[in-house]
Amino acid sequence: MSATVNSPEYWSLAIFLIGVVGMCCFMLFIPVWLGGRDWGRAKNEPFESGVVPQGGARIRFSAKFYLVAMFFVIFDVEALYLFAWAVSAREVGWTGFMEVTLFVLFLLAGLVYLWRIGGLDWAPEARRRRMAQQKADSAHHS
Repeated sequence: MSATVNSPEYWSLAIFLIGVVGMCCFMLFIPVWLGGRDWGRAKNEPFESGVVPQGGARIRFSAKFYLVAMFFVIFDVEALYLFAWAVSAREVGWTGFMEVTLFVLFLLAGLVYLWRIGGLDWAPEARRRRMAQQKADSAHHS
């Protein structure tokens, strides 16, 4: 049975799309009409919790911040995948269990690799100590 143009599914989709476009237009244009039109020196400055900004916005961050962000994304995606698997564990059966086990093992291998190369060493002293130990071990084995 094919759907016709007058079917309820198309009407509900049309109403939804009209609502979305209407809401976007409302949020974009109402503030222009209702907002204040005062301009001054204070209006053009960035405002952050009442603190007057000082200096430039181009601050160099340590790579540690980016590493933490990448770890968060990786393990957040892992948590989402495991949640989706847990919800459908009965439907996917042993095949799904083997896939999720393989997925966790790959992530665990990546974590062990990061740990071994020192990607999780935040303190410079520990990194220097580890590098000195590795050099001593390689010289001893040679």
